[in-house]
Amino acid sequence: MDNVKASLSNIVGGENLLDSPEILLGYAKDQSFVKEMKPWCVVKPKDADQVEALVKWANKARIPLVPVSSQGPHTRGDTVPGAPEAVIVDVSNLKKIHSINRQHRMAVIEPGVTYGELQAALAEKGLALSTSLAPRAGKSVLTSVLEVEPRINAVHQWSYSDPLRCMEVIWGDGVRMYTGEAGGGVRDLEKQWEKERWQVASTGPMMFDFYRMLTSAQGTMGIVTWASVKLEVLPQIHRMYFVPAQQLSELEDFVRRVVRLRFSDELFVLNGAALAGLMGETPEEIAKLREQLPPWIALVGIAGRDLLPELRVETQEQDIKEIAQQFALKMVPGLAGITGEQALAAVTGSSDETGWKARAKGAYQEIFFVTTQDKAPGFVETMKALAAEAGYPANEMGVYVQPQHMGTSCHLEFILPYDSNNPKETAKVKRLFQKASETMVGMGGFFARPYGPWAYLQLNRDAQSYKTIQELKRIFDPEGIMNPGKLTI
Repeated sequence: MDNVKASLSNIVGGENLLDSPEILLGYAKDQSFVKEMKPWCVVKPKDADQVEALVKWANKARIPLVPVSSQGPHTRGDTVPGAPEAVIVDVSNLKKIHSINRQHRMAVIEPGVTYGELQAALAEKGLALSTSLAPRAGKSVLTSVLEVEPRINAVHQWSYSDPLRCMEVIWGDGVRMYTGEAGGGVRDLEKQWEKERWQVASTGPMMFDFYRMLTSAQGTMGIVTWASVKLEVLPQIHRMYFVPAQQLSELEDFVRRVVRLRFSDELFVLNGAALAGLMGETPEEIAKLREQLPPWIALVGIAGRDLLPELRVETQEQDIKEIAQQFALKMVPGLAGITGEQALAAVTGSSDETGWKARAKGAYQEIFFVTTQDKAPGFVETMKALAAEAGYPANEMGVYVQPQHMGTSCHLEFILPYDSNNPKETAKVKRLFQKASETMVGMGGFFARPYGPWAYLQLNRDAQSYKTIQELKRIFDPEGIMNPGKLTI
């Protein structure tokens, strides 16, 4: 193994090869229920050339690689090695923002660029990125878009992969490739920009959309070393409102109508426990808010940009209020002492390093999948029944409903806060997590991002699709070195 370590040091430098027990333990497990496994070492490449050299080295040595880009804590098991003696490839040092182009509203970023860093850089240019719901400040933007985390503005989401466009990838066989418009033989970004190619179109090159193989793949196909993402103009006026309801079903037609008419920017539904967790800073504050908030709340953001911003906001405010009234609902600027301005800052900004979902009890498990809005209430009632059966307090369970792809479907997420220092509570949540996951997939919930045990539950339901995935992996990762043990049944 000394020879292996020496060869790795030659690639990344001795100072970027880490193997102390404390560091390895940090990568051996996360806050999910995935089985703990210690990696052999951690390497931190500084650029794409070193990543390419690492992948080619791993193919010769037949040593597994596990890509990691976000700062911890990790929560879904995808960065925990699934095979022994793996090497963690931590690409968080690749932190360049290669380009921010206001005219084309595009940015080209490396995997180490976090939400906190990118949003600050974009604001200086009068731009913003459509985000997931209150992402952690240390979350890798590139990983977030590759893993197709839901965006909070479904009206502007033209595909599930938005805002992802083109990328540079080192496939599992060591071949470097540009996807989409960036493909075509010119590998120098500067030369592409000189020819007015701004990495906007994600399809291709040629007749195959390679980016689809890299989304929701958990690093099992290759390592992406930069990607282009679509941006938005920073609003001049931005307001957020609340539409409270007693039942989730009461908000279904309201949300569908608003999306269909292409009104609003941000639009999603939280239950009282989830909104309390998002807005509260301490467990005590969260518990108090949970008691004061209504059972369900739709949050509606309205933005006015360069062209007639005041008129756009005022018009949409009036129109959405009228839609709410049509369904016996009311749109209000504040709720339980929370102003729309406060909610907007929490929703569109970055949360702390541990994430807002952990504030209630220090740890949490989440169950999320894709369904349609009309089926969401049925899933929620089933989840409440499962929680009661397991002895888990349903009033503490957060629920997040996010319309996706212009309202054609929705992301449904259950958040289960718990005290990880309490063995009984941890065991209870683990049993509930497993039982609920099995139940939800049986009811038709589609685990589009199959982390951990979800891979077996989801992929086992479609043998042909799983066979296709395996065939593609054999083509692009013939030695099976990229994050083995994930997306397998």
